[in-house]
Amino acid sequence: MTLTLPVRIGLIGGGGIANAHLAGYATIPDRVKVTAVADAVPETLAQRVEQLGATGYSDFTELVTDPDVDAVDICLPHHLHKPAIIAAAEAGKHILCEKPLCLTAEEAREVRDAVQKAGVTLMCAHNQLFMPAVAKAKEVIDSGALGTVYEVRTTDSFFNDFDPESMGWRAKAATSGGGEYIDTGYHPTYLLMHLSGGKPVEAFSMMSTHRLTFMEGEDSAQVLVRFDNGSVGQLVTSWAYQAAPGTDRFSVVGEKGSLSSDGSTLRVKLRAEEEEQVYAAEPIDTFAAEIADFVTCLETGRRPINTEEEGIAVLGIILAAYESSRSGKAEPVPTV
Repeated sequence: MTLTLPVRIGLIGGGGIANAHLAGYATIPDRVKVTAVADAVPETLAQRVEQLGATGYSDFTELVTDPDVDAVDICLPHHLHKPAIIAAAEAGKHILCEKPLCLTAEEAREVRDAVQKAGVTLMCAHNQLFMPAVAKAKEVIDSGALGTVYEVRTTDSFFNDFDPESMGWRAKAATSGGGEYIDTGYHPTYLLMHLSGGKPVEAFSMMSTHRLTFMEGEDSAQVLVRFDNGSVGQLVTSWAYQAAPGTDRFSVVGEKGSLSSDGSTLRVKLRAEEEEQVYAAEPIDTFAAEIADFVTCLETGRRPINTEEEGIAVLGIILAAYESSRSGKAEPVPTV
């Protein structure tokens, strides 16, 4: 099922991350238009309606029935993703959903069933996969240049200045799904899986709260993941501290060589070659790239780089890691 341009978007959730999404839509005004917006906060809704000239709704269940909406962009707090996805799917709308896809294995089953029954396209907003260094790294790996992948590492840590007043729903496990790991830590998790080329089997983790002690969840996580192709992934993520200078954003080691990146420059070193290959790219707006790709998928019928299936696999790693932090041992990734 393909759409004629411009694609008409219903924005569900007008705060926070919606700013990055709206900036992305603004880069391709001939291909996409935000025609509706839903937000439960009257002030936010009024602001977005005036900004966009869109139809406003206080309830997303009303927005999804709007005949002038082809697809929805879900920018809600984590605990509201599942009901919004299901409402949109049942209304026949295509879906771009911010991470995480949802919060539990049961929710994941409901989301998958609703999306597949409706036959709509769902794209998980895994924006870091659109970094040029990531795309080039994936190309190198898939070409077989590194041979069998043995090890993948990812890091995404920064000094977060949240306080009890500014943190809002993220401070509560019931609304966030955990702590830092299911939020910012979600990014290095999908990147780890993407570069490994495998499906996650089990995870071992250590969760810590170093600095943001007012949170219910962790502010830092270190996670090991085993994939079905034999590769092992390791990630570090934190809101408590910035990564040490020189820390790779990601690296991959294989039987024939390795690659590493700070997020912009990619370095590839093959054992059979004396010289290191260096690829540099200008920084891009990954949200704009993600949104442009979503529109292309709807226009052409091409499968998104990450659908609900990948979103469920990433969630599986996170759930296994949380269970491991409680049990103190490696835990299997739940089957959905």
